[in-house]
Amino acid sequence: MKLTDLDIIVTAPPAPGWGGRYWILVKLSTDTGITGWGECYASSIGPEAMKAVISDVFTRHMEGENPENIELMFRRAYSSGFTQRPDLTVMGAFSGLEIACWDILGKDRGRPVHALIGGRMNDRIRAYTYLYPLDGHDMDTFWTDPQAAGESAAAMVDLGYTAVKFDPAGPYTIRGGHMPAMSDITTSVAFCKAIREAVGDRADLLFGTHGQFNTAGAIRLGQALEPYSPLWFEEPTPPDNIEDMARVARNLRIPVATGERMTTKAEFAAVLRAGAAEILQPALGRAGGIWEMKKVAAIAEAFNAQMAPHLYAGPVEWAANIHLAAAIPNILMAETIETPFHNDLIRGAIKVEGGFITPPDAPGLGIEVDEDLARAHPYTGDGLHLQMQEQPCDYANGNNFQGGAPASKV
Repeated sequence: MKLTDLDIIVTAPPAPGWGGRYWILVKLSTDTGITGWGECYASSIGPEAMKAVISDVFTRHMEGENPENIELMFRRAYSSGFTQRPDLTVMGAFSGLEIACWDILGKDRGRPVHALIGGRMNDRIRAYTYLYPLDGHDMDTFWTDPQAAGESAAAMVDLGYTAVKFDPAGPYTIRGGHMPAMSDITTSVAFCKAIREAVGDRADLLFGTHGQFNTAGAIRLGQALEPYSPLWFEEPTPPDNIEDMARVARNLRIPVATGERMTTKAEFAAVLRAGAAEILQPALGRAGGIWEMKKVAAIAEAFNAQMAPHLYAGPVEWAANIHLAAAIPNILMAETIETPFHNDLIRGAIKVEGGFITPPDAPGLGIEVDEDLARAHPYTGDGLHLQMQEQPCDYANGNNFQGGAPASKV
């Protein structure tokens, strides 16, 4: 069996667009007639440029190869070009293609992917969700409205979720880490208070940030949140400042989580060695793929750390996350996004029920991609999947930052 053909679909989730501005789906075919699906979680260059990178990685390192040879293809992509170090864009391309290879291998053998990477360790995976506006909430003010956040959290817990994530801490900018505005600290504390009052001890609070703070600022903010006992403080400092993140971890009683912008075991191992995080959050469509993150999970196990795969993308990456989660002993939980488009794109093959996900038993990733639906929603914009803002934090007028891909209007 050999890899023969590549097709790339850039699809845009309809308004409000949860999951980013677009998703890059890849479809690989073999000379035996089997096709496999993957998803490239890459946001550092535009989709047209990324399509060229994906095509180059496929033709240079994978075309004509047996899809079983995951390790060989990874080493080619990781090392060729005189690199042998993590490369965000190349690994983003390879990761989606690698996921498609596992989908092919599972279909060829009539087995789910998790059965090929160690077997089914977990019969169900704990899910968590970001807090999104409910019907009747103002889409523009929701992100700084503690009362609305509490209402959304209560609704999610009523659906069975035992963990909810929120991010009211102000902008992430191209300028790197900054000291949070006092108003952002006040708002963050108010969110934790309102959500904790709304859900009590029925759910964990997951405090999300996106590396926007300097070390002292992250410590200030984190210490203000400690009375509400969040389960994690996500990426409090820029992801390349590992020693600074370790300083944050040493000065807080909240576990630090990180990983959505990291790639390969080289970067994740450095985080663990430094004691910078207790919880790793790889995005499998960027981090190196399923096999590479199985290795990271093993390294994390040796450090008594847990895995919580990240998702701000489409349902193909989600499927890969779930198969990894099913096969490792140190899974904490997995992020999910529930929208009709996510569900319809994989024809409802994977669902959250009562706050948990049952790993699929069907061959491969266990999903059937609605290719017509994906093609019917092409991305026509010029933005990146996620974008930071240029303007600095506003210390005078407050911040109402809606994230790197603000909700689009219907």
